[in-house]
Amino acid sequence: MNHNKLPADPLSLVLGILALVIGIAGCCCYGITAIVPLILGIIGLVTANKSLRQYGENPEFYSYQSRSNVNTAKVINIIAIVMNGIIVLFAIAAIAFYGTMLSSGVFEELRKNSRYNDFDNYDEEMDTIWDDDYDMEIEEDSVNIDALLKEEIETKESDIN
Repeated sequence: MNHNKLPADPLSLVLGILALVIGIAGCCCYGITAIVPLILGIIGLVTANKSLRQYGENPEFYSYQSRSNVNTAKVINIIAIVMNGIIVLFAIAAIAFYGTMLSSGVFEELRKNSRYNDFDNYDEEMDTIWDDDYDMEIEEDSVNIDALLKEEIETKESDIN
């Protein structure tokens, strides 16, 4: 009787442990890195299920200890998938919450400043280039344009006559 190890005996166990460790460490990064251990857990679970299926077809060919290791790896991978899935959902919820807050702040500022961009509600009294709070003395122009124009018109009329 030959007792071989199942194909996923060390692999699925290592992937499950890595998924748990990286997932727990990823909680410190607001769940951004939780997608990697989630993928590792899924790969470990798929390989463990394939190995258990092979054991079910030929139980006398593989050792019972190898089957036990793969069962343990399957449980660890399921725990890692659930834990990292929850972390990913929390990360998505946090991104959606912060994105909503940021966009509502931006839209509020745009709404406040819309009087400069909204031509349908144009207010002529608000249209000025001068600051009303700034007092400036207006000096009279020393050249009287009306008098110059009147003088020019009179000279042309006298030339015509």
